[in-house]
Amino acid sequence: MVDLISALLGLSVTLFLIALGFFNGRHVEKKHLRQLDQREARLRHIVQSNLKHVPPGWRCSRAELVAAEAVIASDYFKTFAAGLRNFFGGEVRSLETLMVRARREAKLRIVEMAASAGASAVWNIRLETSTVGRTSGRRQAAMAEIYAYGTALWFEPQQ
Repeated sequence: MVDLISALLGLSVTLFLIALGFFNGRHVEKKHLRQLDQREARLRHIVQSNLKHVPPGWRCSRAELVAAEAVIASDYFKTFAAGLRNFFGGEVRSLETLMVRARREAKLRIVEMAASAGASAVWNIRLETSTVGRTSGRRQAAMAEIYAYGTALWFEPQQ
């Protein structure tokens, strides 16, 4: 009887911690997505493009490289779910928002840098990804690192 109670107690603690991780991770993710929406709305006046060349007729008075990175970690519940999906195969949807958040955060950081310097556009935006930590050995939480860079542009006034 004592063994049964001990096993049920261990199981209930494990289930509680999994549920806590799930709901806390979901709350943190939604909060970050709301913050990204607000920051993007404040920077809508900055022209953003991944084109290499400025359109003909646009005259730039100054250009400067802007670069930033963002590392976003997943909670253990999503990492566990991704591991299950990896075992059975298929699309790992539990980590999609992780990549979306990391891309948006890195891109926002370069646009914020350009805006704080007084630029009116960020051109030739590029995004690079890399692995954070070791993939072999001890199991770690999933992380996404995105490195964003582009050219901040100052346009000459139209006459």
